[in-house]
Amino acid sequence: MTTETPARPTRPPEWLDAWDPEDPSTWDRRLAWRTLWVTTFCLTLAFAAWFLPSAIIPKLNPLGYTFTTTQLYWMAAMPGLSAGLFRLVWMVLPPVLGTRRMVTLTTLLLVFSTLGWGVRVQEPTAPYWELMVLALLAGIGGGAFSGFMPSTSYFFPRAQQGTALGLQAGLGNFGVSLVQLSTPYLIAFSGLAVFGGSQVLAVPGKPGKEVWFQNAAFVWIPLMVVGAALAWTLLRSVPVKANVRQQFDIFGNQDTWWMTLLYIMTFGTFSGLAAQFGLLMANLYGTGNGDIVSGAGATASVLVEGYAVPDPVAFVFLGPLVGAGARVLFAPLTDRTGGAVWTLVSGLGLVGSIAWTIPALTPDLSSAASLDGDFHRFLYGMLAIFLFAGIGNASTFKQMPMIFERRQAGGVIGWTAAIAAFGPFFFGVGITTIGATAFFSVGIAWAAMCVAITWWRYARPGAPRRS
Repeated sequence: MTTETPARPTRPPEWLDAWDPEDPSTWDRRLAWRTLWVTTFCLTLAFAAWFLPSAIIPKLNPLGYTFTTTQLYWMAAMPGLSAGLFRLVWMVLPPVLGTRRMVTLTTLLLVFSTLGWGVRVQEPTAPYWELMVLALLAGIGGGAFSGFMPSTSYFFPRAQQGTALGLQAGLGNFGVSLVQLSTPYLIAFSGLAVFGGSQVLAVPGKPGKEVWFQNAAFVWIPLMVVGAALAWTLLRSVPVKANVRQQFDIFGNQDTWWMTLLYIMTFGTFSGLAAQFGLLMANLYGTGNGDIVSGAGATASVLVEGYAVPDPVAFVFLGPLVGAGARVLFAPLTDRTGGAVWTLVSGLGLVGSIAWTIPALTPDLSSAASLDGDFHRFLYGMLAIFLFAGIGNASTFKQMPMIFERRQAGGVIGWTAAIAAFGPFFFGVGITTIGATAFFSVGIAWAAMCVAITWWRYARPGAPRRS
């Protein structure tokens, strides 16, 4: 009598049998870079879905809604709150689902909020709670970051992770600028309006403008379907042995907490300003957009004759563009020099640029020339903040793979990204409750604290974890 040994369960073929990117003889460079480009394409779409509300919300009242300034700030803040919560989930998914399934399913989930915004901008009939739910679901796009970035880090050797992660994060961040830059052109093109009719964008003091605002949302949906198909067809998954409980061992390492503070300084600033830039500009300098305008901005647009009132749509994409570009350009430099020195540069630059911008948060209404000067100070100061935040985004993501072993590095990347994703929420709440000047002053203090942490722990000669 013989007995057969039961076959050992095997994982689906999407899982690689073994993977060691530190061994040049076995590392599949083509697979690694293919993974990077496919996941980066999907991450760009995720950021577009995440920040789509920031391009739509400032125009809701001109489209016929009647929300207050506070309601609009809270609506713009909601994707940041939900993204932070979603990132706490997505950070543990790479070892559980694998890269292929996680990227595919996440990209398909982006369709729901994007479709909802495209439907609800066509008629000003949606209740406030429904738009808040759509803003919450848009946070899935932000949550994706904490899954995509760790899973991509598994495919590259440490010596190339600064470049790889910088490219993925930076190009993914371009999704913010892409959605904000493209929206004014998309809504003016009737040929794209396959579903739904036109709307009238009514700005006080100007003739009504016929627009097709649903285009700003619907145009992304076919790309999301393509991205999901590419992910399912071309991606593989690295076998990383760690269940959800085991991944929590990162919290016993003090560097997890130090790097969390640093990434709040960099990506928290980037995401927070990207979400609130348009509303803040409109509220301070006035665009005539109904309830969006209040306080000094509204007074300025009425009393200061000869001042050309700026339209945030013409400028709002520049900040995320500068920040994302800095992340891409400085990522290779961090591979050559280490990340800590550039995190120092980021922190010092943020202290200086925030301090430069603060006077422009209270515009001088005495003359058109003064008001115009304040506006340009505000614009250039904000762009400088985005620049230094982008540099820090690149440098911190170089530091983490150098400080932690591979599995923990992926977890820490996911965790720090999750906490920093609350940036839009904290910026919205902070500006609404304590005012822009006080909130920006807190930003100076935070950046100064992070400079001290970086020097003491990571950058100085003899630092415990030079990186």
